[in-house]
Amino acid sequence: MNDLDPNKTLLISPERIQKRVGEMGKEISEIFLGKDPIFIGVLNGSFIFLADLLRTISIDCEMDFIKVRSYVGKESSGTIQLIKDISANVTNRHVILVEDIIDSGNTIQFLRERVNSANPKSISVATFLLKPEIAKINFQVDFIGFEIPPEFVVGYGLDFNQKYRHLNGIYLLGNEPA
Repeated sequence: MNDLDPNKTLLISPERIQKRVGEMGKEISEIFLGKDPIFIGVLNGSFIFLADLLRTISIDCEMDFIKVRSYVGKESSGTIQLIKDISANVTNRHVILVEDIIDSGNTIQFLRERVNSANPKSISVATFLLKPEIAKINFQVDFIGFEIPPEFVVGYGLDFNQKYRHLNGIYLLGNEPA
């Protein structure tokens, strides 16, 4: 899929992404100054966002990953499967869960509850994208890159059947060839 592909439309440019990620890093650094937070990236989608975000962080921090599966193609499977758990001890730590996108909210709700069972000092959520029209969550998302409409998007770590993660912008994905 190249930039001239008629099946995708640019929604958020690479320049806007980098500017916003930098703003988020500055805000997180100010709030967590002296608190040595641990960033927990949700694989696979968050890895590009988390890497860029960490490069803008100006405080001491750690990182780890957790991997879950909840999508098949463009559809949510309705269940969340834990593929890889975090390896770090988060007890009495400030935890920042880093998501690529929150749409239904099921995955981040599951992850917050899972991390909370380890008794962290605090849990914050940073998401690159939020679909506020369809997110059904009972907590505040602390750091939001962009709010987007309830459309399927790819790029900057987000995929369609493991493709398109490499795109440096966010694209609305149209009809895919069969």
